[in-house]
Amino acid sequence: MSNILREQSICALLQQPRHENARPRLSTLWVMMVLSLACALADAAATDVTTYHNNNSRTGLNSQETILKLTNVKSTTFGLLFSLPVDGIIDAQPLYLSALTISGVVHNVLYAVTENDSVYAFDADSGTLLWKVSLLGSGEVPSDDHGCSQISPQIGITSTPVIDRSSGPDGTIYAVAMSKNSSSTYFQRIHALDITTGAEEFGGPVAVAAQYPGTGANSQNGFVVFDPSQYAERAGLLLLNGVVYTGWTSHCDAGPYTGWLIGYSESTLAQTSVLNLTPNGSEGSIWQAGAGLASSGSNIFFLDANGTFDTTLNAKGFPINGDYGNGFIKVSTTNNNLKVADYFEMYNTVQESDADQDLGSGGVLILPAMKDSTGTTRSLALGGGKDSNIYIVDRTNLGKFNPNGDTTIYQELDGALAGGLWSMPAFYNGSVYFGPVGNNVLQFHFTQAKLSTSPLSKSAESFAYPGTTPSISSNGTGNGIVWAIEHSDPIDVLHAYRASTLATELYTSNQAANGRDQFGQASHFGTPMIVNGKIYVGTTTSVAVFGLLGAK
Repeated sequence: MSNILREQSICALLQQPRHENARPRLSTLWVMMVLSLACALADAAATDVTTYHNNNSRTGLNSQETILKLTNVKSTTFGLLFSLPVDGIIDAQPLYLSALTISGVVHNVLYAVTENDSVYAFDADSGTLLWKVSLLGSGEVPSDDHGCSQISPQIGITSTPVIDRSSGPDGTIYAVAMSKNSSSTYFQRIHALDITTGAEEFGGPVAVAAQYPGTGANSQNGFVVFDPSQYAERAGLLLLNGVVYTGWTSHCDAGPYTGWLIGYSESTLAQTSVLNLTPNGSEGSIWQAGAGLASSGSNIFFLDANGTFDTTLNAKGFPINGDYGNGFIKVSTTNNNLKVADYFEMYNTVQESDADQDLGSGGVLILPAMKDSTGTTRSLALGGGKDSNIYIVDRTNLGKFNPNGDTTIYQELDGALAGGLWSMPAFYNGSVYFGPVGNNVLQFHFTQAKLSTSPLSKSAESFAYPGTTPSISSNGTGNGIVWAIEHSDPIDVLHAYRASTLATELYTSNQAANGRDQFGQASHFGTPMIVNGKIYVGTTTSVAVFGLLGAK
């Protein structure tokens, strides 16, 4: 048992109720006071990973990693510890809760979901299965792949769930599952599960159904209608101010479909809000390579895929018919009313959309506040997609649309990501790390709120399709390590780089003799999750667990 888990077990004992007549001696009180202080410090240091890429900003950073260091992440001391078999492909990023009591025992808990519609809870340190539930309805099976190879051969739970430890009696994990019955009727349902048992909460699950005023694809009687068979929930779930937000995409580009953003109350699972991004057009869905919808605290940010954009604008500069295909979108959530508050579209957005060179293949990263050269504090966000450009927007004024050129955007780096982006960047210590297709992992750096026009450093390796989504571990601003998965037939590779210079590779899973650390193939959207000295990688058959050798 790790020192952290041992301390947490002692803390759990201290929290046990004592008989009202029990009077501990002074020496015992002194020991209890010291242990209580140690427990408070342990609680402060405990790290949970409850959402995609660690936080709603989607930075991919765990800055409280005290075990993994630049000096011990090497093949002689670090490697594959064990693998946890599951019943289907893991496309979602695993999640993690520290010091959770289940059946009277304190565990660090790893949560994983599969395309076979299963949810697993493992002891994150020993690998013991704590519970498993299926989200299939009676007589149902996971969805087929609709002839689309992007999520195949079955579609169950694709998106990264989200956890709220304060929800319900014990805490709740929220997930969206797709299935079908013997009559080939398809279902999309949102589930709320007790984190200690997997039991359904709040009267769930709830079937996803929606309509929105419009005359676009699959409209009836003045409303576009959500058809559960036509969509997949791929983008990581966002929990924001008591609402779980879902974003929807198509199966390949098989129409008819439009772009949907739908919210559900985390406490009742009642639908709170619906927004369609192309209500009077078509397409414009939310793909994002599995990246989560992002938020700065009240607004939602995401990249919309190729689809209808109205180049005719109203007096306030918004598309006249409310169609935002291929856009960098900011959505207000005020009073549970989803509304596009601002947007940015490239000057050649229609041509890029028609050529399938859209933004939808990447995700939005919310940047911390920065001061520019005049001392003005800037609130920025960035994203990129298939056209190889990096787009940096001012969150207070995204820039809207100018057919004569991208003159209103905060900063644009054309051609900076050769190969295009089918993944999510990460942020650490002023640097942004990208993994474009057929390119190296690239480090760009901010100075006075402007991003360097060329990479500060890059990895020696290039990464085949779909590129890579980096994750980062550090202890504050020290021991920064960039972790990335290389998709390589037939065995994928886990890489670790020094964050300050990607030219320094610390470790790869191919280094150790006799294939000691080889783990098979990561999932298409595979995103490494780092916490408490371990790396968790979802694969096509298991969760691969890496860490310091002998640490199990």
